[in-house]
Amino acid sequence: QVQLVESGGGLVQAGGSLRLSCAASGRSFNAYAVGWFRQAPGKEREFVAATTSSSIRTSYIESVKGRFTISKDNAENTVYLQMNSLKPEDTAVYYCAAKRAYTTRPYIQQDEYDYWGQGTQVTVSS
Repeated sequence: QVQLVESGGGLVQAGGSLRLSCAASGRSFNAYAVGWFRQAPGKEREFVAATTSSSIRTSYIESVKGRFTISKDNAENTVYLQMNSLKPEDTAVYYCAAKRAYTTRPYIQQDEYDYWGQGTQVTVSS
C-alpha cells in the first residue's frame, strides 16, 4: 500500500511556472511507475505525463510537450511535475498516480494505476 499526497498547486498568470510535488509514503518508491493526470471543470480526467519506475522513459500528452517535465526522486519518494509556459487551458485539478511495476513502458491509461492522490488545483489566469 502506498499513500500519495500532492502539493504545489495554486494560481498563476499565463506564461508562469509551477512545480507540483507528489510525496509517497508506505513503501519505497523505486518500484513504482508514476503518472500525472488532470481534470478540468466539465471534462473527463486526462493523462498528462508518466514515467517508468527507473525513469528510463517518459511520455507526455501532446499539448504539454516541451512545457512540462515529469521527474522522480526515488531517494525522496517524490515525483514532480515541472510546468512552464502555463496556459489558461492547463487549468485543472492535477492528480498523481502510482503502480507497483518494473516496466520500460510508461503507463498512460488511468485504469493501469492502483494508487491515486487527492489532487491539487492549478488555475492559470489569462
